[in-house]
Amino acid sequence: MSQREIMIITGASSGIGAATARLFGREGYPVVLAARRVERLEALAKEITASGGEAWPVSTDVTRMADIENLVAATLERYGRIDILFNNAGFGRLGWLETLDPEGDIAAQIQVNLIGLAQMTRAVLPHMIEQRSGHVINMASMAGWLATPTYSIYAAGKFGVRGFTEALRREVRVWGIHVSGIYPGGVKTEFSEKTGAQRRTGVTTPPALRLSADQVARAVLGLHKRPRRALIIPWPMRLAAWINFLAPGVVDWVIEQRFVRRERDV
Repeated sequence: MSQREIMIITGASSGIGAATARLFGREGYPVVLAARRVERLEALAKEITASGGEAWPVSTDVTRMADIENLVAATLERYGRIDILFNNAGFGRLGWLETLDPEGDIAAQIQVNLIGLAQMTRAVLPHMIEQRSGHVINMASMAGWLATPTYSIYAAGKFGVRGFTEALRREVRVWGIHVSGIYPGGVKTEFSEKTGAQRRTGVTTPPALRLSADQVARAVLGLHKRPRRALIIPWPMRLAAWINFLAPGVVDWVIEQRFVRRERDV
């Protein structure tokens, strides 16, 4: 880094967000930790500081514009600039569409995973434009490339993130701003414990393809050091995305036979 790059991480209280904060902190980036669980943020900030890094917790709910505006203003007041925004806040509630709660499972997912991400980016963008530099990294998912049963609303949000990322990249490239999307497959975090998913078949991401939060954090760091439009991890998931693109009918048949008919009372 030619200068200290200031980074905001949403959803920083656990999982991928916390792992990314630790890694960037060790690499010398001052990290602004944003999430709702302020006690966890404060503990993480102390941990990073004790390890020689610099971290600052700011209680933030990305569904509240007042919180977003406060986060941006506080970061600018403290550091004078924002160089990296890692839009990581998100959650998933999985189930057959007709069983999902209209507010808690459907509206809330879209509000956090897509609208909150867009509003957070909108608030940061004018300052990056003024700097004529910056990097927006959006946490998406393999579900943004290949949508599977019980992921209908989660996939809708992540397909939205993918479209948002592509359009924004083309809007702001002229200002020297990078926009990247990262699309991991299954990750061992709290996410999987809170989806509410119930599987008769026990079908899930094979252990060999399941990532750790630290692996995703390293991918985020690599993506920042060498900006790319999109990064799908682990690499076999790229093959799955291509098969879905080239032969969607085959994918439909396999999923119906191997999953849907076994899970549903058809």
